[in-house]
Amino acid sequence: MTVNESITKLYKKFSASDKVAFVSAFVTGLLVHMPAMLMDVPNHDGLASMHFSQNMITSGRWFLAAVCAASSFYTVPWIIGLIGLLELAITAVLLKRIFEIENGVSVFLISALLVAFPSLASTFAYVFTLDGYMAGLMLAVLAVYLAKNNHYILGGIALAFSLGTYQAYLPFAMLLSICLVWMKMASGEKNGIKKCLEYVYMGMIGAVLYLVLLKILLAIEGKVLDTYQGIDNLENAGLSNRISALPHLYKDFVSFTFSKGFLAGDVCAAAGFVLAVCAAVSAIYLVIKGGIYKKAWFYFVLLISAVLVPLSANIVLMITPDVKYHLIMRYQWVLFLIVSVVLCDKAVGKFDKAKYKASISWLSALAATIIVIAYAVTDNIGYTNLQRMYEKTYGYTLRLLDRIEQTPGYYQGVPVAIMGVIGDDEYPPTEVTEPATSEMIGLTGNWLIYSADNYDQFVRYYLGATLNLVPAEKETEIYYSDEYIAMESFPGDTSVQMIDGIICVKTEDALRD
Repeated sequence: MTVNESITKLYKKFSASDKVAFVSAFVTGLLVHMPAMLMDVPNHDGLASMHFSQNMITSGRWFLAAVCAASSFYTVPWIIGLIGLLELAITAVLLKRIFEIENGVSVFLISALLVAFPSLASTFAYVFTLDGYMAGLMLAVLAVYLAKNNHYILGGIALAFSLGTYQAYLPFAMLLSICLVWMKMASGEKNGIKKCLEYVYMGMIGAVLYLVLLKILLAIEGKVLDTYQGIDNLENAGLSNRISALPHLYKDFVSFTFSKGFLAGDVCAAAGFVLAVCAAVSAIYLVIKGGIYKKAWFYFVLLISAVLVPLSANIVLMITPDVKYHLIMRYQWVLFLIVSVVLCDKAVGKFDKAKYKASISWLSALAATIIVIAYAVTDNIGYTNLQRMYEKTYGYTLRLLDRIEQTPGYYQGVPVAIMGVIGDDEYPPTEVTEPATSEMIGLTGNWLIYSADNYDQFVRYYLGATLNLVPAEKETEIYYSDEYIAMESFPGDTSVQMIDGIICVKTEDALRD
């Protein structure tokens, strides 16, 4: 076949709803996240990742470099963003197929919720690795899709590579599997239990293959797991430590879900409540309509699910109890919204009375649409604050560099010691987006500077100058010296001084313990 014939044949393999899912996710993603794709504004981690090999094997991410290679290892937001959105669009198609949804409005809402959820905005703040992370999410969903279609071995392989890209999407796969177990049990098929076990087999194959490949690759490179985010607990944490994390795991699930899970203010929370009520009514109707409540397994599975859903959503806290659990790692919460839309869609198709059908259809669609819009606004509030953080940091470091270069005795390559982050005594907070962005790591705060290395990187990449920073041990020695303690904080007259051949810069608050 010719190229055109091959493309035409492939195009026909996708249903109309597949195309709606793909286009909805990609276009909505562009509309919501284009500001982040068009601006070159790093957060503090991005300063060190203008060019980064993505070799994160010591964090257990042995496949990350391979999936990031397509966009090069340079921070190019537009290219990385396009690749990431394409991966999310494929993920939307997989989700639509997993839940067996054909209604165009429902397909659109599922896709839009996936790409508007604020976890993606936080990931865009770390855009240098976004395409890799979205590949990890796509592989996690693909694993479940393959298991659903009787390919649990292939699903396990896909899950292993997802974990090798970013372990935080394991909960996504686990929650999806629980949803499919419910769908299978509710269908009344005789092989329901056997089919449910295939998701367990998929998970076991994925976990074992991931760990085997991790150990092999660590041995080849002669490295060990890092302590960062407690990833070394994959090998070191005992069973007792994991069990002791369970109370915190469940407490965190309840706290985040009911106090922070909607992430976009009161209007979004109200819409979320309406959507949840519609989903609950729909679920009850489906249970009664299908006579499921008469079956003993229903109550058993309901009880097990009440235990497994929070555990699955927060399994990362059990695997690595010391992890700093931020919004990038909570993408799985979008599934609660997506499943709500799915439940309403399923019920609408079975309601006997037109008024109930219309009520649930309109209320759920409007509520989900409001949530998507609220998330889009929240995402862009975060992007606006990131831009302001950059502008303020640029102005601050420009003045700081000028003072360093005007210090008597300055010469190119002079040793420099910068102690402290930007102090609030001299520069009170001007960040006004905290109520909207408090959970959005990477997009909240006042400045991009969190360490001396951040100063060096910002000055190098955005001011075109080089700082010859002293080693950490010398910096510590200076920090406790009488000369440094007597200095004022920047921009005070004595905040930049030459001391024993080293230009010392005091940027912390004037008063300290």
